[in-house]
Amino acid sequence: MDFEKMKEIVVEQLDVEENEVTLEAKFIDDLGADSLDLFELVMAIEEESGVEIKNEDLPSVITVQDALNYVANN
Repeated sequence: MDFEKMKEIVVEQLDVEENEVTLEAKFIDDLGADSLDLFELVMAIEEESGVEIKNEDLPSVITVQDALNYVANN
């Protein structure tokens, strides 16, 4: 998955502006996600990428870059 596709998912799921979604943006601190938002975001990323994000790995997926790296490496 590339950054543009990830950005599209994040904008749709978190209802944020495209310019707010950067590689360094933190889902909770910068983009205002709560636990339900994160659950829905993970589901959308999994559906789009075909990669399951394991519950035990979720604490390490903090930024948009973290999510991209996770999908690329799993």
